[in-house]
Amino acid sequence: PSSMYVSPGVKTWISCSRINNDYGWFQQNVPGSTPNTVIYLNNKRPSDIPSRFSGSSSGSTGTLAISGVQAEDDAV
Repeated sequence: PSSMYVSPGVKTWISCSRINNDYGWFQQNVPGSTPNTVIYLNNKRPSDIPSRFSGSSSGSTGTLAISGVQAEDDAV
């Protein structure tokens, strides 16, 4: 989606189609700032990213799940 609102504390998913074998998810807090890697290689999470973030894939669809959304998960 181009935008979405999620109440704090709930679980949410964002999905997209992909054409490559691997995908990543990035968080950008301010337009023009450097994006922060949240998930890489489909389901790998950098050590500084909270465990509430997870990635999965099925066929050509990649999904980012955030379990218990927090205010600091906001992005542009």
